[in-house]
Amino acid sequence: TSTTGYRAADWNVNEWIWSGRIKVVGKGTKCTINLEDPQTALLFASCIVNTSGEAESVEPVLDSSRYFVLRIEDGSGRHAFIGLGFKERSEAMDFTIAIQDHKKYVERQKNPTPAAAAGPAVDYSLQAGQTIHINLKAKDGKKAVVNTGGSGSGSGSSAVPLLAPPSARPIAPLAPPPSAGAMRTASAAAPAPAAVSKSIADMSLDDLLK
Repeated sequence: TSTTGYRAADWNVNEWIWSGRIKVVGKGTKCTINLEDPQTALLFASCIVNTSGEAESVEPVLDSSRYFVLRIEDGSGRHAFIGLGFKERSEAMDFTIAIQDHKKYVERQKNPTPAAAAGPAVDYSLQAGQTIHINLKAKDGKKAVVNTGGSGSGSGSSAVPLLAPPSARPIAPLAPPPSAGAMRTASAAAPAPAAVSKSIADMSLDDLLK
């Protein structure tokens, strides 16, 4: 990783050695960024996200939110740093959020929040001999008192008036569904492919790895 950072303005972002799709795959505490061919799923390169707090394996550039630098490996110890760019800013944001969510998950696994101790269950039922007094105002202005005891029986000094049921009104029928010709269809757009920036024409992955 550069100590001064990277700038997309230093790259020729209109030329690249590869374009395809990106998958951010998390399994347990491990997270891998795979660069794949969108048709054959052939792996071009992979980057293991570093969550140990050491040098970052994914670093955003200083002058754009759509470009990053990845540290890719081939599994034999060879590695290289490549520039990665997205055509849409929203896709670059989704890429960043996916990596941040994984790092937060790893941090929660390392430092779990202790669960709050559950207190004893509280019994709110009426006990034998307890009574609840409820004062209600009747239509004639007199107060009606309802006494409810722990046994569930009740008595009062006057009858408590009941509310009249709501008047029955016909329910309006629902409008019929729109005809097939008037319905809209929604389609999901395929994500724009990511592009790996190059500085030398016709470079291959073996040329980048060292």
